[in-house]
Amino acid sequence: MRAPSPHPILPLAPDFEPTHFRQALSRFATGVTVITTFGPGAAKGATLSSQFVGITASSFNSVSLTPPLVLWSLGQRASSLPLFHAGTHYVVNVLAADQADLCQRFATGQGDRFANTPYTLGQAGLPILDGALAWFECHNRSRYEEGDHVIFVGEVERCGFTQDSAPLVYQNSQFSTTHPLP
Repeated sequence: MRAPSPHPILPLAPDFEPTHFRQALSRFATGVTVITTFGPGAAKGATLSSQFVGITASSFNSVSLTPPLVLWSLGQRASSLPLFHAGTHYVVNVLAADQADLCQRFATGQGDRFANTPYTLGQAGLPILDGALAWFECHNRSRYEEGDHVIFVGEVERCGFTQDSAPLVYQNSQFSTTHPLP
C-alpha cells in the first residue's frame, strides 16, 4: 500500500506561447493517414464518392493489442467532426511515401476528394485507398473531448498492409520517408 502524498500535486501553468509549443511538436516525426467515413445521408454499400468524407491526420497511434485499439484526434472546429462523432465506423489509411498528393488532397476542404482517387470498399462499406501502406477498419468505440480536439478510439475489426512500400513521414513541416540506420 502506498502512503498518501503529503501535498496535493497540481499542474503548473504553461510557460510558453502556443507557437513555441507548435514548433516543438513539429520536431516529432509522424506517419500520415487519411481517415474515411460516410458522408451525410450515406448508406453502407453506396459507391458514389460524394457519399464519403476523408481527412488527413497525423495524430494516429496504437493503443492496445487485446482488444485491438487505435486512436487519432480531430479538431473541435473541423466541419467533418459531427460525421466522425456520429458514425459507427471509419477506416484509417496509412499513406505510403508515394502518396503525398493524397495527403494534400484530403488536407484541403475543397471539392470531391474521392474523385480520381482509386479505392476499394472494405467490409464496413468505406473506402480503403489503393496503395496505402496499411489500413485499419475500425468500429467507432469511444470519443473523448480534450482541449481543442476530440480523441477517437477505434476497435480494429479488419486490417491489412503492403510489404514493399516506404511510409510517408511528416516532420518539421516537410514530407519525407524513413531509411534504416547504418
